[in-house]
Amino acid sequence: MFDSLSTKLEAAFNKIRGRGVLNQQDIETAMKAVRMALLEADVNYKVAKQFCEDVGQAAQGEEILKSLTPDQQVIKLVHENLIKIMGNSASELNLKGSAPIVILMVGLQGSGKTTSSAKLALYLKKELKRNPYLVPVDVYRPAAIEQLKILGESIKVTVHPTDPNENPVITAIAAKKRAELLGHDTIIVDTAGRLQIDQEMMEELKAICKELNPNETLLVVDAMTGQEAVNVATGFNEAIGLNGIVLTKLDGDARGGAALSMQAVTGKPIKFIGVGEKTSALEVFHPERMASRILGMGDVLSLIEKASKEIDIDETLALQKKIGKNNFDLDDFLSQLRMMKRMGSMSSIMGMIPGLNKMAKQVDPEAAEKQLKKIEAIILSMTPKERRNSAIIDGSRRKRIAKGSGTTVQDVNQLLKQFVEMKNMMKKLMGGGLGNLTKMFGGGMPNLGNFIRK
Repeated sequence: MFDSLSTKLEAAFNKIRGRGVLNQQDIETAMKAVRMALLEADVNYKVAKQFCEDVGQAAQGEEILKSLTPDQQVIKLVHENLIKIMGNSASELNLKGSAPIVILMVGLQGSGKTTSSAKLALYLKKELKRNPYLVPVDVYRPAAIEQLKILGESIKVTVHPTDPNENPVITAIAAKKRAELLGHDTIIVDTAGRLQIDQEMMEELKAICKELNPNETLLVVDAMTGQEAVNVATGFNEAIGLNGIVLTKLDGDARGGAALSMQAVTGKPIKFIGVGEKTSALEVFHPERMASRILGMGDVLSLIEKASKEIDIDETLALQKKIGKNNFDLDDFLSQLRMMKRMGSMSSIMGMIPGLNKMAKQVDPEAAEKQLKKIEAIILSMTPKERRNSAIIDGSRRKRIAKGSGTTVQDVNQLLKQFVEMKNMMKKLMGGGLGNLTKMFGGGMPNLGNFIRK
Protein backbone atom coordinates (compact mmCIF):
# COMPACT_ATOMS: atom_id res chain seq x y z
CA MET A 1 0.00 0.00 0.00
CA PHE A 2 1.60 3.29 -1.19
CA ASP A 3 5.06 1.67 -1.30
CA SER A 4 6.29 3.79 -4.19
CA LEU A 5 4.93 7.04 -2.72
CA SER A 6 6.42 6.25 0.71
CA THR A 7 9.84 5.56 -0.79
CA LYS A 8 9.83 8.79 -2.83
CA LEU A 9 8.66 10.91 0.09
CA GLU A 10 11.42 9.43 2.23
CA ALA A 11 13.94 10.38 -0.48
CA ALA A 12 12.53 13.92 -0.46
CA PHE A 13 12.93 14.17 3.32
CA ASN A 14 16.50 12.87 3.11
CA LYS A 15 17.36 16.18 1.41
CA ILE A 16 16.72 17.99 4.71
CA ARG A 17 17.04 15.23 7.32
CA GLY A 18 19.69 15.76 10.01
CA ARG A 19 20.28 19.43 9.26
CA GLY A 20 20.38 21.75 12.24
CA VAL A 21 19.45 24.76 10.10
CA LEU A 22 17.19 25.04 7.05
CA ASN A 23 17.00 27.93 4.63
CA GLN A 24 14.38 28.81 2.04
CA GLN A 25 16.29 27.02 -0.73
CA ASP A 26 16.40 23.78 1.30
CA ILE A 27 12.64 23.86 1.80
CA GLU A 28 11.92 24.66 -1.86
CA THR A 29 14.12 21.75 -2.97
CA ALA A 30 12.36 19.36 -0.58
CA MET A 31 8.90 20.56 -1.62
CA LYS A 32 9.76 20.15 -5.29
CA ALA A 33 10.66 16.51 -4.58
CA VAL A 34 7.45 16.04 -2.56
CA ARG A 35 5.36 17.52 -5.39
CA MET A 36 6.99 15.18 -7.92
CA ALA A 37 6.34 12.19 -5.61
CA LEU A 38 2.65 13.14 -5.33
CA LEU A 39 2.24 13.62 -9.07
CA GLU A 40 3.90 10.28 -9.82
CA ALA A 41 1.44 8.69 -7.35
CA ASP A 42 -1.31 10.07 -9.63
CA VAL A 43 -2.48 12.72 -7.17
CA ASN A 44 -4.59 15.44 -8.80
CA TYR A 45 -2.30 18.23 -10.08
CA LYS A 46 -4.18 21.04 -8.31
CA VAL A 47 -4.25 19.07 -5.06
CA ALA A 48 -0.49 18.38 -5.23
CA LYS A 49 0.29 22.01 -6.06
CA GLN A 50 -1.85 23.42 -3.24
CA PHE A 51 -0.50 20.85 -0.80
CA CYS A 52 3.13 21.81 -1.46
CA GLU A 53 2.34 25.53 -1.34
CA ASP A 54 0.64 25.15 2.05
CA VAL A 55 3.46 23.05 3.54
CA GLY A 56 6.19 25.20 1.99
CA GLN A 57 4.67 28.41 3.30
CA ALA A 58 4.19 27.01 6.81
CA ALA A 59 7.72 25.55 6.80
CA GLN A 60 9.24 28.99 6.25
CA GLY A 61 7.75 30.32 9.47
CA GLU A 62 10.09 31.51 12.19
CA GLU A 63 8.95 28.74 14.55
CA ILE A 64 10.15 26.06 12.09
CA LEU A 65 13.35 27.69 10.86
CA LYS A 66 14.59 28.40 14.40
CA SER A 67 13.59 25.00 15.74
CA LEU A 68 16.28 22.65 17.05
CA THR A 69 14.85 19.95 14.76
CA PRO A 70 13.60 21.79 11.66
CA ASP A 71 13.65 18.62 9.52
CA GLN A 72 11.27 16.84 11.90
CA GLN A 73 9.04 19.90 12.02
CA VAL A 74 8.72 19.90 8.22
CA ILE A 75 7.85 16.18 8.21
CA LYS A 76 5.25 16.91 10.90
CA LEU A 77 3.76 19.60 8.65
CA VAL A 78 3.57 17.13 5.76
CA HIS A 79 1.86 14.61 8.06
CA GLU A 80 -0.69 17.18 9.25
CA ASN A 81 -1.48 18.32 5.72
CA LEU A 82 -1.85 14.75 4.44
CA ILE A 83 -4.46 14.22 7.14
CA LYS A 84 -6.17 17.45 6.14
CA ILE A 85 -6.50 16.68 2.42
CA MET A 86 -7.84 13.20 3.20
CA GLY A 87 -10.62 14.58 5.40
CA ASN A 88 -9.13 15.09 8.90
CA SER A 89 -11.06 12.27 10.59
CA ALA A 90 -13.06 9.12 9.90
CA SER A 91 -16.54 9.69 8.48
CA GLU A 92 -19.28 7.56 10.02
CA LEU A 93 -22.27 6.10 8.22
CA ASN A 94 -25.56 7.89 8.72
CA LEU A 95 -27.76 5.18 10.20
CA LYS A 96 -30.29 7.46 11.87
CA GLY A 97 -33.97 7.25 11.03
CA SER A 98 -36.72 4.67 10.97
CA ALA A 99 -35.83 1.13 9.94
CA PRO A 100 -35.03 -0.17 7.47
CA ILE A 101 -32.20 2.23 6.64
CA VAL A 102 -31.16 2.09 2.97
CA ILE A 103 -27.54 2.10 1.76
CA LEU A 104 -27.19 2.36 -2.02
CA MET A 105 -23.99 0.97 -3.55
CA VAL A 106 -23.16 2.48 -6.95
CA GLY A 107 -20.20 2.38 -9.32
CA LEU A 108 -18.81 1.20 -12.62
CA GLN A 109 -18.63 -2.45 -13.60
CA GLY A 110 -15.55 -4.19 -12.22
CA SER A 111 -14.99 -1.78 -9.34
CA GLY A 112 -15.75 -4.43 -6.72
CA LYS A 113 -19.28 -3.26 -5.94
CA THR A 114 -20.87 -6.65 -5.28
CA THR A 115 -18.00 -7.85 -3.09
CA SER A 116 -17.97 -4.53 -1.22
CA SER A 117 -21.72 -4.84 -0.59
CA ALA A 118 -21.13 -8.18 1.14
CA LYS A 119 -18.13 -6.80 3.04
CA LEU A 120 -20.21 -3.86 4.27
CA ALA A 121 -23.00 -6.22 5.34
CA LEU A 122 -20.50 -8.24 7.40
CA TYR A 123 -19.09 -5.04 8.93
CA LEU A 124 -22.57 -3.85 9.93
CA LYS A 125 -23.41 -7.26 11.37
CA LYS A 126 -20.19 -7.80 13.35
CA GLU A 127 -19.13 -4.30 14.34
CA LEU A 128 -22.43 -2.41 14.65
CA LYS A 129 -24.64 -5.38 15.59
CA ARG A 130 -27.16 -4.59 12.88
CA ASN A 131 -29.34 -6.96 10.86
CA PRO A 132 -28.56 -6.21 7.18
CA TYR A 133 -30.49 -7.36 4.10
CA LEU A 134 -28.63 -7.64 0.79
CA VAL A 135 -30.52 -6.66 -2.35
CA PRO A 136 -29.04 -7.39 -5.82
CA VAL A 137 -30.69 -5.25 -8.52
CA ASP A 138 -28.14 -5.80 -11.30
CA VAL A 139 -30.65 -7.68 -13.46
CA TYR A 140 -28.41 -7.23 -16.51
CA ARG A 141 -25.83 -9.61 -15.05
CA PRO A 142 -27.46 -12.70 -13.51
CA ALA A 143 -23.98 -13.78 -12.42
CA ALA A 144 -23.82 -10.74 -10.12
CA ILE A 145 -27.09 -11.80 -8.46
CA GLU A 146 -25.74 -15.31 -7.94
CA GLN A 147 -22.43 -13.95 -6.66
CA LEU A 148 -24.16 -11.86 -3.98
CA LYS A 149 -26.29 -14.84 -3.02
CA ILE A 150 -23.17 -16.98 -2.48
CA LEU A 151 -21.42 -14.22 -0.54
CA GLY A 152 -24.53 -13.70 1.59
CA GLU A 153 -24.63 -17.38 2.50
CA SER A 154 -20.95 -17.33 3.46
CA ILE A 155 -21.47 -14.47 5.95
CA LYS A 156 -24.96 -15.63 7.02
CA VAL A 157 -26.76 -12.52 5.77
CA THR A 158 -30.15 -12.79 4.03
CA VAL A 159 -30.19 -11.96 0.31
CA HIS A 160 -33.33 -10.82 -1.51
CA PRO A 161 -34.60 -13.38 -4.10
CA THR A 162 -34.25 -11.08 -7.10
CA ASP A 163 -35.93 -12.04 -10.36
CA PRO A 164 -33.54 -11.22 -13.26
CA ASN A 165 -36.58 -10.55 -15.51
CA GLU A 166 -37.99 -7.87 -13.22
CA ASN A 167 -37.41 -4.10 -13.47
CA PRO A 168 -34.66 -2.98 -11.01
CA VAL A 169 -36.82 -0.21 -9.54
CA ILE A 170 -39.73 -2.60 -8.88
CA THR A 171 -37.27 -5.08 -7.32
CA ALA A 172 -35.88 -2.39 -5.03
CA ILE A 173 -39.37 -1.35 -3.85
CA ALA A 174 -40.40 -4.97 -3.19
CA ALA A 175 -37.12 -5.65 -1.36
CA LYS A 176 -37.67 -2.76 1.05
CA LYS A 177 -41.16 -4.04 1.93
CA ARG A 178 -39.84 -7.58 2.41
CA ALA A 179 -36.95 -6.38 4.59
CA GLU A 180 -39.40 -4.51 6.79
CA LEU A 181 -41.60 -7.59 7.17
CA LEU A 182 -38.58 -9.76 8.05
CA GLY A 183 -37.36 -7.29 10.68
CA HIS A 184 -34.16 -6.12 9.00
CA ASP A 185 -32.90 -2.70 10.07
CA THR A 186 -30.56 -2.05 7.13
CA ILE A 187 -30.83 -2.65 3.38
CA ILE A 188 -27.74 -2.71 1.17
CA VAL A 189 -28.69 -2.34 -2.50
CA ASP A 190 -26.13 -3.59 -5.02
CA THR A 191 -26.99 -1.64 -8.18
CA ALA A 192 -26.00 -2.33 -11.78
CA GLY A 193 -22.73 -0.99 -13.16
CA ARG A 194 -21.62 -0.06 -16.63
CA LEU A 195 -18.26 0.08 -18.33
CA GLN A 196 -18.61 3.84 -18.27
CA ILE A 197 -21.00 6.50 -16.97
CA ASP A 198 -24.02 6.80 -19.25
CA GLN A 199 -27.41 8.52 -19.17
CA GLU A 200 -29.43 5.28 -18.95
CA MET A 201 -27.44 4.17 -15.91
CA MET A 202 -27.96 7.49 -14.12
CA GLU A 203 -31.69 7.61 -14.86
CA GLU A 204 -32.10 4.16 -13.33
CA LEU A 205 -30.16 5.19 -10.23
CA LYS A 206 -32.21 8.38 -9.90
CA ALA A 207 -35.44 6.33 -10.05
CA ILE A 208 -34.18 3.95 -7.33
CA CYS A 209 -33.08 6.90 -5.17
CA LYS A 210 -36.50 8.51 -5.55
CA GLU A 211 -38.30 5.36 -4.38
CA LEU A 212 -35.93 4.29 -1.58
CA ASN A 213 -34.66 7.68 -0.35
CA PRO A 214 -31.33 6.17 0.80
CA ASN A 215 -29.56 7.37 3.92
CA GLU A 216 -26.25 6.66 2.26
CA THR A 217 -25.28 6.56 -1.40
CA LEU A 218 -21.77 5.10 -1.53
CA LEU A 219 -19.65 5.06 -4.67
CA VAL A 220 -17.37 2.03 -5.03
CA VAL A 221 -14.22 2.87 -7.01
CA ASP A 222 -11.08 0.94 -7.85
CA ALA A 223 -7.95 2.57 -6.38
CA MET A 224 -5.87 0.97 -9.15
CA THR A 225 -7.42 3.37 -11.68
CA GLY A 226 -5.75 6.34 -9.94
CA GLN A 227 -6.86 9.75 -11.15
CA GLU A 228 -9.66 8.18 -13.22
CA ALA A 229 -11.30 7.10 -9.95
CA VAL A 230 -11.55 10.78 -8.97
CA ASN A 231 -13.13 11.62 -12.34
CA VAL A 232 -15.70 8.84 -11.87
CA ALA A 233 -16.52 10.12 -8.38
CA THR A 234 -17.02 13.63 -9.72
CA GLY A 235 -19.37 12.35 -12.43
CA PHE A 236 -21.52 10.30 -10.03
CA ASN A 237 -21.65 13.09 -7.47
CA GLU A 238 -22.87 15.61 -10.04
CA ALA A 239 -25.52 13.21 -11.38
CA ILE A 240 -27.06 11.66 -8.25
CA GLY A 241 -25.22 13.08 -5.24
CA LEU A 242 -22.95 10.96 -3.06
CA ASN A 243 -22.54 10.63 0.69
CA GLY A 244 -19.24 8.84 0.60
CA ILE A 245 -16.78 6.57 -1.18
CA VAL A 246 -15.58 2.99 -0.80
CA LEU A 247 -12.07 2.70 -2.23
CA THR A 248 -11.23 -0.88 -3.24
CA LYS A 249 -8.02 -2.76 -4.03
CA LEU A 250 -5.78 -0.61 -1.84
CA ASP A 251 -3.84 -3.78 -1.04
CA GLY A 252 -2.61 -3.95 -4.63
CA ASP A 253 -0.10 -1.82 -6.49
CA ALA A 254 -2.22 1.31 -6.13
CA ARG A 255 -0.22 4.48 -6.47
CA GLY A 256 -2.38 6.20 -3.87
CA GLY A 257 -3.53 9.17 -5.93
CA ALA A 258 -7.23 8.41 -5.49
CA ALA A 259 -6.99 8.24 -1.69
CA LEU A 260 -5.13 11.54 -1.55
CA SER A 261 -7.26 13.40 -4.11
CA MET A 262 -10.81 12.17 -3.54
CA GLN A 263 -11.87 14.35 -0.60
CA ALA A 264 -10.16 17.48 -1.92
CA VAL A 265 -11.65 17.24 -5.43
CA THR A 266 -15.16 15.89 -4.74
CA GLY A 267 -15.75 17.11 -1.21
CA LYS A 268 -16.98 13.60 -0.37
CA PRO A 269 -15.22 11.49 2.27
CA ILE A 270 -13.72 8.05 1.79
CA LYS A 271 -15.66 6.02 4.35
CA PHE A 272 -14.22 2.56 3.77
CA ILE A 273 -11.24 0.94 2.06
CA GLY A 274 -11.00 -2.59 0.67
CA VAL A 275 -7.70 -4.24 1.59
CA GLY A 276 -8.11 -7.80 0.36
CA GLU A 277 -10.40 -10.37 -1.19
CA LYS A 278 -11.84 -11.81 2.03
CA THR A 279 -15.27 -10.57 3.14
CA SER A 280 -13.62 -9.34 6.34
CA ALA A 281 -11.11 -7.21 4.40
CA LEU A 282 -12.96 -3.91 4.75
CA GLU A 283 -11.63 -1.13 6.99
CA VAL A 284 -12.99 2.19 8.14
CA PHE A 285 -10.89 4.91 6.49
CA HIS A 286 -8.91 6.89 9.08
CA PRO A 287 -7.03 9.80 7.42
CA GLU A 288 -4.60 10.19 10.32
CA ARG A 289 -3.68 6.49 10.27
CA MET A 290 -3.31 6.46 6.49
CA ALA A 291 -1.04 9.50 6.63
CA SER A 292 1.14 7.70 9.18
CA ARG A 293 1.37 4.62 6.93
CA ILE A 294 2.32 6.75 3.93
CA LEU A 295 5.13 8.39 5.90
CA GLY A 296 6.39 5.06 7.26
CA MET A 297 5.26 5.79 10.83
CA GLY A 298 3.23 2.59 11.07
CA ASP A 299 -0.35 2.21 12.25
CA VAL A 300 -0.35 0.64 15.68
CA LEU A 301 -3.99 1.53 16.40
CA SER A 302 -5.25 -0.44 13.41
CA LEU A 303 -2.95 -3.33 14.32
CA ILE A 304 -4.30 -3.41 17.88
CA GLU A 305 -7.88 -3.30 16.56
CA LYS A 306 -7.16 -6.22 14.22
CA ALA A 307 -5.49 -8.18 16.99
CA SER A 308 -8.27 -7.53 19.51
CA LYS A 309 -10.82 -9.09 17.14
CA GLU A 310 -8.81 -12.29 16.84
CA ILE A 311 -7.33 -12.66 20.33
CA ASP A 312 -9.05 -14.48 23.16
CA ILE A 313 -8.05 -12.80 26.44
CA ASP A 314 -8.16 -16.02 28.49
CA GLU A 315 -5.99 -17.82 25.94
CA THR A 316 -3.61 -14.86 25.92
CA LEU A 317 -3.15 -14.91 29.70
CA ALA A 318 -2.66 -18.67 29.70
CA LEU A 319 -0.10 -18.35 26.92
CA GLN A 320 1.82 -15.65 28.80
CA LYS A 321 2.12 -17.96 31.79
CA LYS A 322 3.43 -20.76 29.54
CA ILE A 323 6.02 -18.42 28.02
CA GLY A 324 7.08 -17.30 31.48
CA LYS A 325 7.64 -20.94 32.48
CA ASN A 326 9.32 -21.69 29.13
CA ASN A 327 6.50 -24.12 28.27
CA PHE A 328 5.62 -22.53 24.92
CA ASP A 329 5.21 -25.45 22.50
CA LEU A 330 4.49 -26.07 18.82
CA ASP A 331 0.73 -26.26 19.45
CA ASP A 332 0.89 -22.72 20.86
CA PHE A 333 3.00 -21.62 17.93
CA LEU A 334 0.46 -23.07 15.47
CA SER A 335 -2.45 -21.27 17.15
CA GLN A 336 -0.53 -17.97 17.01
CA LEU A 337 0.34 -18.61 13.38
CA ARG A 338 -3.33 -19.10 12.49
CA MET A 339 -4.32 -16.00 14.43
CA MET A 340 -1.81 -13.93 12.46
CA LYS A 341 -3.11 -15.34 9.18
CA ARG A 342 -6.62 -14.18 10.12
CA MET A 343 -5.28 -10.69 10.76
CA GLY A 344 -3.97 -10.32 7.22
CA SER A 345 -0.82 -10.74 5.16
CA MET A 346 2.58 -10.65 6.83
CA SER A 347 3.63 -7.55 4.85
CA SER A 348 0.47 -5.64 5.85
CA ILE A 349 0.97 -6.46 9.54
CA MET A 350 4.65 -5.48 9.44
CA GLY A 351 3.73 -2.26 7.63
CA MET A 352 1.60 -1.25 10.64
CA ILE A 353 4.51 -1.57 13.08
CA PRO A 354 6.67 1.58 13.33
CA GLY A 355 10.16 0.93 12.03
CA LEU A 356 9.27 -2.24 10.12
CA ASN A 357 7.81 -0.60 7.01
CA LYS A 358 11.06 -1.03 5.07
CA MET A 359 11.24 -4.69 6.02
CA ALA A 360 7.61 -5.12 4.98
CA LYS A 361 8.46 -3.98 1.46
CA GLN A 362 11.04 -6.78 1.22
CA VAL A 363 8.50 -9.49 2.03
CA ASP A 364 7.05 -11.29 -0.97
CA PRO A 365 3.39 -11.90 0.09
CA GLU A 366 3.01 -15.03 -2.05
CA ALA A 367 6.29 -16.53 -0.85
CA ALA A 368 5.41 -15.70 2.76
CA GLU A 369 2.00 -17.36 2.38
CA LYS A 370 3.61 -20.51 0.95
CA GLN A 371 6.15 -20.58 3.77
CA LEU A 372 3.43 -20.24 6.41
CA LYS A 373 1.51 -23.13 4.81
CA LYS A 374 4.70 -25.21 4.82
CA ILE A 375 5.25 -24.52 8.53
CA GLU A 376 1.63 -25.42 9.27
CA ALA A 377 1.93 -28.67 7.30
CA ILE A 378 5.10 -29.67 9.17
CA ILE A 379 3.55 -29.06 12.59
CA LEU A 380 0.32 -30.86 11.67
CA SER A 381 2.37 -33.89 10.58
CA MET A 382 3.68 -34.24 14.12
CA THR A 383 1.95 -36.28 16.81
CA PRO A 384 0.37 -34.40 19.77
CA LYS A 385 3.23 -35.66 21.94
CA GLU A 386 5.85 -34.32 19.50
CA ARG A 387 4.15 -30.92 19.36
CA ARG A 388 4.15 -30.69 23.15
CA ASN A 389 7.80 -31.76 23.44
CA SER A 390 9.86 -31.11 20.31
CA ALA A 391 12.99 -32.48 22.03
CA ILE A 392 11.85 -36.06 21.37
CA ILE A 393 11.85 -35.58 17.59
CA ASP A 394 14.84 -37.67 16.52
CA GLY A 395 16.10 -38.52 13.03
CA SER A 396 13.51 -41.18 12.18
CA ARG A 397 10.68 -38.97 13.40
CA ARG A 398 11.98 -36.09 11.29
CA LYS A 399 11.94 -38.28 8.18
CA ARG A 400 8.35 -39.31 8.91
CA ILE A 401 7.26 -35.69 9.50
CA ALA A 402 8.95 -34.52 6.29
CA LYS A 403 7.27 -37.27 4.28
CA GLY A 404 3.86 -36.57 5.85
CA SER A 405 4.07 -32.82 5.20
CA GLY A 406 5.48 -33.05 1.69
CA THR A 407 8.63 -31.19 2.74
CA THR A 408 12.28 -32.11 3.26
CA VAL A 409 14.17 -33.16 6.39
CA GLN A 410 16.12 -29.92 6.04
CA ASP A 411 12.86 -27.95 6.27
CA VAL A 412 11.91 -29.81 9.45
CA ASN A 413 15.40 -29.32 10.90
CA GLN A 414 15.31 -25.60 10.16
CA LEU A 415 11.89 -25.14 11.76
CA LEU A 416 12.87 -27.02 14.92
CA LYS A 417 16.18 -25.17 15.26
CA GLN A 418 14.57 -21.76 14.86
CA PHE A 419 11.72 -22.72 17.17
CA VAL A 420 14.19 -23.49 19.97
CA GLU A 421 15.98 -20.18 19.35
CA MET A 422 12.67 -18.35 19.44
CA LYS A 423 11.64 -20.02 22.71
CA ASN A 424 14.89 -18.89 24.34
CA MET A 425 14.48 -15.37 23.03
CA MET A 426 10.87 -15.15 24.29
CA LYS A 427 11.94 -16.38 27.71
CA LYS A 428 14.55 -13.60 27.90
CA LEU A 429 12.04 -10.98 26.74
CA MET A 430 9.54 -12.01 29.40
CA GLY A 431 12.27 -11.88 32.01
CA GLY A 432 13.27 -8.42 30.80
CA GLY A 433 9.96 -6.86 31.66
CA LEU A 434 8.42 -6.70 28.20
CA GLY A 435 5.15 -8.31 29.29
CA ASN A 436 3.13 -5.29 28.20
CA LEU A 437 4.55 -5.45 24.70
CA THR A 438 3.65 -9.14 24.60
CA LYS A 439 0.08 -8.33 25.63
CA MET A 440 -0.24 -5.71 22.92
CA PHE A 441 0.70 -8.11 20.16
CA GLY A 442 -1.33 -11.09 21.21
CA GLY A 443 0.19 -12.63 24.27
CA GLY A 444 3.52 -13.78 22.94
CA MET A 445 3.00 -13.54 19.22
CA PRO A 446 6.16 -15.17 17.90
CA ASN A 447 8.70 -13.29 15.86
CA LEU A 448 8.28 -14.88 12.45
CA GLY A 449 11.11 -12.94 10.82
CA ASN A 450 13.39 -15.97 10.74
CA PHE A 451 10.64 -18.20 9.37
CA ILE A 452 9.48 -15.96 6.55
CA ARG A 453 11.97 -15.59 3.77
CA LYS A 454 11.56 -13.77 0.50
